[in-house]
Amino acid sequence: MKILMFGRGVIGAMYGWALERAGHEVEFYVRPGRAAQYGEAIDLDLLDARRRFWGQRVTDKWPVRYRESLEPDHDFDLIVVSVQHYSFPQVAAFLGPLVGGATVLVFNNLWTEPAEATSPFPPGQVVWGFPGAGGGFGDDGVLHGSLLPIVFFGTLDGSAPTERDRAVRAAFRGAGFRVQESNDFRGWLAIHFVQNAGLHTQSLKLGSLGSLAGNPGSVLEALLATRELLPLVEARNVDLSRHRGETLLYRAPVRLAAPVLAWLFGHFPPMRRVMEAHANPEELRAVCRDTLAEAHRRGVPVPRLEAAEPYFTRESAS
Repeated sequence: MKILMFGRGVIGAMYGWALERAGHEVEFYVRPGRAAQYGEAIDLDLLDARRRFWGQRVTDKWPVRYRESLEPDHDFDLIVVSVQHYSFPQVAAFLGPLVGGATVLVFNNLWTEPAEATSPFPPGQVVWGFPGAGGGFGDDGVLHGSLLPIVFFGTLDGSAPTERDRAVRAAFRGAGFRVQESNDFRGWLAIHFVQNAGLHTQSLKLGSLGSLAGNPGSVLEALLATRELLPLVEARNVDLSRHRGETLLYRAPVRLAAPVLAWLFGHFPPMRRVMEAHANPEELRAVCRDTLAEAHRRGVPVPRLEAAEPYFTRESAS
């Protein structure tokens, strides 16, 4: 499969590396002038947990191919879009006329209605997924991160996967990932978004995601903040009974769950690497801001998110 990663972000780089090692042809689309700035290789420092539970350390100087233009008659089979949720409308508007015959894998957070967000793309050519990975580029230019073994896929309306869906899933399975399916991916995305918002009420207060490691009190507050946000998801017409697995952590006794989750953040190496290496605080602030704006619009009380507002408005406004 010939694959184009849209942009040179953390997720695109890690999965591009894994897919190329599985035999696919991978290129990156970047803005004009960026190819020379980025150089000919990406320096990787990863924990790869696809085959080893605790992760296998990978350090690599990965030679990559860039392109700074894209014509509609290209021969890419798959275009992977993994961008910040607030950048997605501009990316979709730009990329929509250039998709050609390719499948578009939407591989990131979304808070807007998924069908509306992807309306610039040709009908029937969108596949929905979400990465099980994270990290960030350090000041040294090295990509530090973790590749977890599971990748999430689904359909919006409960329909059976299409031929394009099956081809994308097969590519990821062939690269050593396990696929977890949801037949209500719209709801799955909304729940994941508010999970992030709840978590970041505390990570922004503490100054970093990594500070949650070994901090059960703050993790407890994050779980309670997320629990308060679930009615907002319901207000968006998501049936939470279809997502019992995703919401179990918030329905269980959180005083028991918080110490376990805090331990995982600090002692499970792939998760610890994700927490420590994350390098985009504006993304975290934007998730909280957009969630709070929606709660206010719908009249849903979210006291813990409101109490954290100074931590996600102060710096961005300065």
